[in-house]
Amino acid sequence: MTKLSVNINKIAVIRNSRGGNLPDVTRAALDIERFGADGITVHPRPDARHIRHDDVRALKACLTTEFNIEGNPVGEFVRLVEETRPAQVTLVPDAPDALTSNAGWNTLAHRAFLTDMCARFKEKGIRTSIFVDPDPAMVAGAALCGADRVELYTEAYAARYAAGREEAIAPYTAAAEEARRCGLGLNGGHDLNLQNLRYFISRIPFCDEVSIGHALISDALYFGLENTVQLYKREIAEALRK
Repeated sequence: MTKLSVNINKIAVIRNSRGGNLPDVTRAALDIERFGADGITVHPRPDARHIRHDDVRALKACLTTEFNIEGNPVGEFVRLVEETRPAQVTLVPDAPDALTSNAGWNTLAHRAFLTDMCARFKEKGIRTSIFVDPDPAMVAGAALCGADRVELYTEAYAARYAAGREEAIAPYTAAAEEARRCGLGLNGGHDLNLQNLRYFISRIPFCDEVSIGHALISDALYFGLENTVQLYKREIAEALRK
């Protein structure tokens, strides 16, 4: 079964826009676990515009499902991950001022750096995933870096889905097969939603995990958080049933 990890950054955005602790990020994460999610994802950025380092520490202390911390492995981020030791760290090449993740790693050009980072985190017992575009060469490069998994950057799939889902998924199935050939685990994330998730999983049924935040939290405004988590879980289950 493909696991659903819910990215809770947008809940922190709402809290930070007003100050105080409403909504309570930790309580929301615990509720999302209780509603059936398989994990929680956070992406702390240097400007702390959503998830803060104290949030990460508080979440680590209370979560019972898999905790995934994603971000650019430099400076304070590295120290935070080593301190909190989540189940998984996802390495994302975000610029400090990036609005959202917008590209995967060139795992060949940055092989030495990524190899050092993978070794450093794995020494702490943390599963390491590298965020890549759907390019078999970048997937193979991630394996050479010593990663445990890759996360396929799915924005291009989501953007092209309505125009032709077969063409949209083709690069992802090729990249996924390369991951399997290299012995890598496989995650996916960015702009997956209730419209495109089922097809993605049905074509790549060995995907270990999808990380979904913006769409899921947006859907929760209409459907409620508990119902929305279940809707996403149902899409995954239906995809794998066929």
